[in-house]
Amino acid sequence: MSKETNTTIGGSASTLLGITFIVLKLTNVINWSWWWVLSPFWIPLSIAILILIGIIVFYRWFEK
Repeated sequence: MSKETNTTIGGSASTLLGITFIVLKLTNVINWSWWWVLSPFWIPLSIAILILIGIIVFYRWFEK
């Protein structure tokens, strides 16, 4: 019996964009702040946290 493994190479668009920005920053092609270079990693996380907070507030509001 052989075991098959399913592996994928790659990532989400924000991960690929973040890696691209890091490479461009380290090779001095862009002169952006590190906050903007790393933004593809923290902006989606921030949006997800804001949506989660909105859902919690919505349910707490209508729970009463």
